Amino acid sequence: MSLVRVDQLLKMAQASNTAIIAFICIDYNMVKSVIRAAEINQKPAIVMLLPEHVTKNQAPDMHSFVAMTKHLALNSEAVIALHLDHSFEERQINEAIQAGFTSVMFDASKEDLDTNIRRVREVVAYAHSKNVVVEAELGAIGLAKEMVSQRVDYYTDPEAVAYFVQETQVDSLAIAIGNAHGDYPMPPKLDFERLNEIQQVTRIPLVLHGGSGIPDDQLEKAFSHGIRKFNYGTDVLNCYDDAIRRYHNMHQPPQSLDLLGIPEFVQNQMIKLIGKKMELCKILSE
Repeated sequence: MSLVRVDQLLKMAQASNTAIIAFICIDYNMVKSVIRAAEINQKPAIVMLLPEHVTKNQAPDMHSFVAMTKHLALNSEAVIALHLDHSFEERQINEAIQAGFTSVMFDASKEDLDTNIRRVREVVAYAHSKNVVVEAELGAIGLAKEMVSQRVDYYTDPEAVAYFVQETQVDSLAIAIGNAHGDYPMPPKLDFERLNEIQQVTRIPLVLHGGSGIPDDQLEKAFSHGIRKFNYGTDVLNCYDDAIRRYHNMHQPPQSLDLLGIPEFVQNQMIKLIGKKMELCKILSE
């Protein structure tokens, strides 16, 4: 159907008081699964690429990834947007914009507040000159295995949000309210009081990273309290890995392994998982 901009989808989410779900993808099978699930469930979706997956040769280069996603989206019945996730270097932002990304995340959250603001401001100025929107991060989301989701001192400070947004002119903001990347050792408990305080001081879309492992009831509550984009990756990557292992175990001895059957099998497993999560989004594709 169409490849749209992330900011278009965020406006739709704002109007419906819900969130658009963004899925980390590393290859054709994952992109195809997201788009097919979006078709089946009539939900818009965001396809995301992590620069580190490109650097580690786990994903195609940015130009190839954009071309592949555009081709699949334009030849589907889905509404899809494309986003670059967690870039820590200005060089990566420039490369992504040249490759055709119209939405990027620049993460300088590990810096002190003033440095974070300065670096994000410079990226925003360049990106906006190219008609590209920027997501930034305030607070430290970190890794679930390091238990950072329980470190309140890592959470986003509501008092800093308005100043950060005003100084950087960023388009959306990823916040830390008890969420973290990766597999949680135990189910997290999101800080909804903090989320409400943040929502009261800014009008830009808020983003929740580390969505895998957060209970659906907490996600739905977060969506109704200002979260407009929800990142989902670890569960999908784990599903991909599990599907390949299951396929291999179903075709013993190895001589009977049909490599050509792998894409359809793994895509079907991911489509089921992705489709289930898409039910949380209260928007239907037109």
